[in-house]
Amino acid sequence: MRFARFVGLRFMRPKRRQMLLSIISLIALTGVAVGVATLIVVLSVITGFQEDMTNKILGTLSHMLVLSHNGRIEDWEPLVDKIRGVEGIEAATPFVYGEVMAATAENASGMILRGIDPATAAGVTSIVSSIKQGKLELLRGEQAPLQPPLEGGGEPVKYPGIILGHDLMVTLRVFPGEELTIVNPIGDVGPFGVAPKTKKFVVVGEFQSGLYEFDAKFAYIDLGVAQQFFSSENTVSGIELRLKDIWQADAVGARLHALLGWPFFTKDWKTMNSNLFSALKLEKLVMFIILCLIIFVASLNIFSVLYMMVMDKQKSIAMLRAMGASAGQIRRLFMVQGMFIGVLGSLIGAGLGIGICLLQMRYHLVALDPRVYFIDTLPMTFKVADFALIFASSLALNFVATVIPARIASKLDPVKTLRYE
Repeated sequence: MRFARFVGLRFMRPKRRQMLLSIISLIALTGVAVGVATLIVVLSVITGFQEDMTNKILGTLSHMLVLSHNGRIEDWEPLVDKIRGVEGIEAATPFVYGEVMAATAENASGMILRGIDPATAAGVTSIVSSIKQGKLELLRGEQAPLQPPLEGGGEPVKYPGIILGHDLMVTLRVFPGEELTIVNPIGDVGPFGVAPKTKKFVVVGEFQSGLYEFDAKFAYIDLGVAQQFFSSENTVSGIELRLKDIWQADAVGARLHALLGWPFFTKDWKTMNSNLFSALKLEKLVMFIILCLIIFVASLNIFSVLYMMVMDKQKSIAMLRAMGASAGQIRRLFMVQGMFIGVLGSLIGAGLGIGICLLQMRYHLVALDPRVYFIDTLPMTFKVADFALIFASSLALNFVATVIPARIASKLDPVKTLRYE
């Protein structure tokens, strides 16, 4: 191996008549470095966006739900107390939800109405931090509109409070303090059948999670008001849970199944968002494969360099074979040259890519418009596993590029070569 390394590196020393080889070698090294650096930066950005989206989803929704095959959960208060005592659960809160229609004097929109307990919901989700106007406590009790209609000069009419998503407020063109009519299509049964149920609310707040599908569809009201509105007194739709460790969701789910039994079942955050997370993983994989083509093209340059060097060094190869060098030693000395370019390029690219990531993570050099992306800086998350995969892939492609030229060099016949030189 010392012989192969010594001779291989000697062959790489540039001479005047080999300047073309040196230029191509430099291009190949630069290509490998740029490819590795690009892969590290792009995958770090994708991972950063994935983690940012995951945090937003887990902040808006809970880590786990306890639901019932019967549709509604009765006698839920002792059940919540029992669930809070399960190992791995940090907090629990009941909720009621339903699909309704929201209407103002000018606009209307479908939405998902969630009834929550303001006292316990903040411990399960990050709704408090996402509220931009108003307070969660305003859901309790009733509020008067900013310009309420007065009945004979009496006290203003008061309505329950409601907190809307930012994009939903834009769609409805409603502002805090204004009235909003909610229509439940499944209303009360009367002499003429089922009639839609309507109720007026006062907008007391606005939340912005950063995810359009939530901000454009979700609204929150008090749990008790929701139970009355959906005609589900003393029952809830389910129980939201916050876990101490989100990666222990399967173990916590198994404990809950053993404790609660039929008809209860659980859904964790991975199950509820399986399609989204699968799409994000596929996106990262496809981007990795596409960007690997940069390294592949650089590897073809390494192939060209070695092949041209084999053709240029035929006499030297023949003399080495005549002096006793084996075919394996000849093959290894050319592989040393190719891998030297590949390893050096990969190291330079890794250093460049990691440096860019660390600079962005520390100093936030690339800023984003928070009105568009809901974040003020380009997110980056550097993972050692991604770096190891990129580095290994680069070395593998470079290794493959060296095999054929090295094999050609080892198959040269020294007798024929020296005869025609």
